[in-house]
Amino acid sequence: MLQVDRRKFLGTAAATAAFTVLPRHVLGGPRRIAPSEKLNIAGIGIGGMGRSNLRNLKSENIIALCDVDDKYAAGTFAEYPKAKRFRDFRKMLDEQKDIDAVVIATPDHTHAVIAMAAIKAGKHVYCQKPLTRDVCESRKLAIAAKKAGVTTQMGIQGHSDDGIRRLTEWIRDGAIGEVREVDAWCTLSYYPWGHAGWSTSCATRPKETPPIPGTLDWDLWIGPAPYRPYHRCYHPAVWRAWWDFGCGMMGDRGAHTLDPVYYALELGAPTSIEATSLAGGGETHPLAAIVNYKFPARGSKPPVRLTWYEGLQAPRPPELEDGRQMGHTEGGAIFIGDKGKLMAGVYGESPQLIPEARMKAYNQPKGTIPRVRTSHEQDWANACKKGTQPGASFDYSGPLNEMVLLGNVAKKMGTKIDWDHENMKVTNIPEANQYVCRPYRDGWSL
Repeated sequence: MLQVDRRKFLGTAAATAAFTVLPRHVLGGPRRIAPSEKLNIAGIGIGGMGRSNLRNLKSENIIALCDVDDKYAAGTFAEYPKAKRFRDFRKMLDEQKDIDAVVIATPDHTHAVIAMAAIKAGKHVYCQKPLTRDVCESRKLAIAAKKAGVTTQMGIQGHSDDGIRRLTEWIRDGAIGEVREVDAWCTLSYYPWGHAGWSTSCATRPKETPPIPGTLDWDLWIGPAPYRPYHRCYHPAVWRAWWDFGCGMMGDRGAHTLDPVYYALELGAPTSIEATSLAGGGETHPLAAIVNYKFPARGSKPPVRLTWYEGLQAPRPPELEDGRQMGHTEGGAIFIGDKGKLMAGVYGESPQLIPEARMKAYNQPKGTIPRVRTSHEQDWANACKKGTQPGASFDYSGPLNEMVLLGNVAKKMGTKIDWDHENMKVTNIPEANQYVCRPYRDGWSL
């Protein structure tokens, strides 16, 4: 039997370990982090919602900040003076190798390219809603994130609240029987475009070409979208109302309000979507619209008709007593079952059976869906450390986002579209597919 000196063996083993344990950026995968260790986080797009996201992660290490507009992001830069500053996310990912995770809160049209670059670099990703601007981007991100083994979360904070869980538990309990119809709505509108006191309207593409502020990298702001001259009608104003940059109210509030519907009923993909726009159009999203989705039966669950009212309020159910508020002042959803109706707010909060007598008589079931006891952002950070996925991971939010954005495709066409989910294609109107996956500007890709 071969005799090996113990001291030599340990020395050889240590040398071998030192040689084979490569840095994370060489391996290209996410670093495994102990629950007691802090996550190294970079914020990308930090002037608006990104600032709030980072504040909800204050227990972690905010080590890098990236924004194309120094002035718009100045407050957040001041809040984290030790964080390294960048304008270009690509340079940040290339140079700062100690980043574990990124928070993305840029305009909709740049979500996908930034998230994909982070995934390819082995970073965990938190991305604000809507996950992407286009349907095909959602599918590609979900696939890439799963393959890379990174932890992901879309910024739909209501998904971590108790309301969506209670609502789902009641439906599973049979509180209103089988649900075949849902009316969901958002009363908000982008009208009037722009801000009070502006000398020009932002309802149409501006003809003026003011100088680009020295604090702004306009080319990076445009990113993969078709190039156009700078104007404050786009940034920092209502960029979300422009088709080239935003997903309109469908992506703004639809991503929130349709989440509990999608989750509670386990809807999956629709087979058809039909839309009518009531005002507006052209290069901007309509001021109001009605979108009808049809979902097939799912196992023992019946088919569902979902109607989304945008810039409008859904019909008031006759069972709702006079003087009672329907949902939330800005929106909500009414679930229509064969044994009753249930209403909830924008995020699925405050579920109530109607009329009130039904609610008072209802014996609520014991909670069975695990509750989230932290913020939506911190739940993601905790999952990053555990190597698990939170509730709104791209596995879930990718398909949800696809469903939401198909409403925009139908609005663009102004008629019914038939959807082949497996092949990601509109089958009855081939020209509609140009809005399923729009081309990128030269120099940009996933």
